[in-house]
Amino acid sequence: MKNREIEILKDAVETDFLPFVRRPSRYIGGEVNQIKKDLNNRDLTFALCFPDIYEIGMSHTGLAIIYDVINSLEWASAERVFSLWPDAEEVLREKGISLFTLESKAAVCDFDVLAFSITNELCYTNILKILDLAGIALRAKDRTKNEPLIIGGAGMSNCCEPIAEFFDIFILGQGEETVVKVAEHLRDSKIRGLSKQQVLIDAAKKFDFVYVPSLYKFQYDGSKIKSFRPGNDSLPVRFENAFVEDLDSSPVPLAPIVPFAEAVHERISIEVMRGCPGRCRFCQASYCRRPVRFKTPDRVFEIAKAVYHSTGFDTISLLSLSTADYPYLEETLEKLGKYFESLRVGISLPSLRVDAQLRLLPKLTSNVRKGGLTIAVEAASEKLRKIINKPITNENLFAAVEAAYKEGFGKVKLYFMVGFPSETEEDIEAIADLCFDLAKLRKRLGQGPAQINAAVSWLVPKPHTPFAWLGQKSVEYFENAKKIILSRKKQIRANAVQFKFHDIGQSVMESAIGRGDRRLADVIEYAYRSGAKFDLWSEHFDFELWENAFHNFGLDINTLAQRSFDADEILPWQHLGGPKKDYLLSHYNDAMKL
Repeated sequence: MKNREIEILKDAVETDFLPFVRRPSRYIGGEVNQIKKDLNNRDLTFALCFPDIYEIGMSHTGLAIIYDVINSLEWASAERVFSLWPDAEEVLREKGISLFTLESKAAVCDFDVLAFSITNELCYTNILKILDLAGIALRAKDRTKNEPLIIGGAGMSNCCEPIAEFFDIFILGQGEETVVKVAEHLRDSKIRGLSKQQVLIDAAKKFDFVYVPSLYKFQYDGSKIKSFRPGNDSLPVRFENAFVEDLDSSPVPLAPIVPFAEAVHERISIEVMRGCPGRCRFCQASYCRRPVRFKTPDRVFEIAKAVYHSTGFDTISLLSLSTADYPYLEETLEKLGKYFESLRVGISLPSLRVDAQLRLLPKLTSNVRKGGLTIAVEAASEKLRKIINKPITNENLFAAVEAAYKEGFGKVKLYFMVGFPSETEEDIEAIADLCFDLAKLRKRLGQGPAQINAAVSWLVPKPHTPFAWLGQKSVEYFENAKKIILSRKKQIRANAVQFKFHDIGQSVMESAIGRGDRRLADVIEYAYRSGAKFDLWSEHFDFELWENAFHNFGLDINTLAQRSFDADEILPWQHLGGPKKDYLLSHYNDAMKL
């Protein structure tokens, strides 16, 4: 690793860029609680890259934590980079300005490390766009020894082979502690003047949560993987997810940045629990974020109070994969309510799992925002819920929603998924019936029907889940399911129910790429160079463009999405953390018996 002078582009940005973009607040920096250091007087510099726009990235809790952790190191600095919206990208290219960070307006290409938070398969082309705008070679093998290290983290690291060609390192699991260990390793290597290759080899040997793709090779036999081997026998062949043992003492930004542009979530976000006691067979997070750990009510209150006084946010959001399973929920809500109710600070609860505890929840949350209750039901029939291992009964569901109505909730948002094994047309039709029954339930209180907003997504078999061996249902299946739901809604005159359907093409993309191997790098790069970007945004997503990209390399996107895997097959992700294969297969076999 080389010492490099970091170029500050402040004058060019302020003169030739900001006056010509439609929303300069996305790129101006200088917000309340921003951390800015003298980059050229630090041993190690990080450009933290979020491959979506400012408003999305500034709502990402993980990015805020890593930003705070790195900047707490006296010898290191971290600055932020977000994906440019098309108008800003056009200006940057036209003016010949290199991609820059928000804090110092520093050239991204001059940092020691570019660290990406990778949260979804549909952000991969934005990763390439950030590298391209920074003037950095897209493929790791094409970069010079003087270019930054490219590191990937967050959820997609556990199934990263499709983008492995673009990265030097992936960090598996939770980053609060691991980023410090990796930073210390890089700092020491830089001081010692080690080559980039030696830095990578040493990291691969030293940390079981670090995966260096260039040190490993695959052999293929048609669509299947024949072998996965390291370059030499001293390297590991299985990697593990890092995890924070004591969530209560884990670092949390007590003075997070207050965005200039309105972010998707402007609130005091507190993670009360990590991991999930449930084992929904379609959910990658529930299998990859183990074990379950909790913050104490005192710690939650301490964080809420500090963040409120440093930001002025008027909503507290208690985050986890299943907040209804947080064992100290009642005590925490009471503690927060006593302090914040008079300050008119409300409490927001994310999607909740229905069980006996949720029946009591409305009574415990007098200061919870009453706009709506959100529940992830997933399937309308109890039979399907057993198959997916989602232990919700209709009895508890109706009891919970009725209790919410009594406490003043007038809207309910429900999440459903279509495409589960053993699913019938009757199961799909039942989605409309269940929603309408829940809307009418409010009439028991002498009021009009509740407003039910139902979001329907399409099952994407995710790596590291029991359903990963399944092929995804066809596009025609999902289109027919949509017709069945809307037809049933019309038939029963469920005017109080509104349905919103996820883009089928995007779900097909997630399945085709998410379970793919390293050979998909060619497809992803071709799609990017053909104009793909912001694939998570419906106004930019172009399914035909992606179909053509796959076709260019002799592949069919639908065939890959619908592909099932054999039980004894080497999976493209099985070396990348997560539960052991035999455990997941036992869950898969149990589901298939139901």
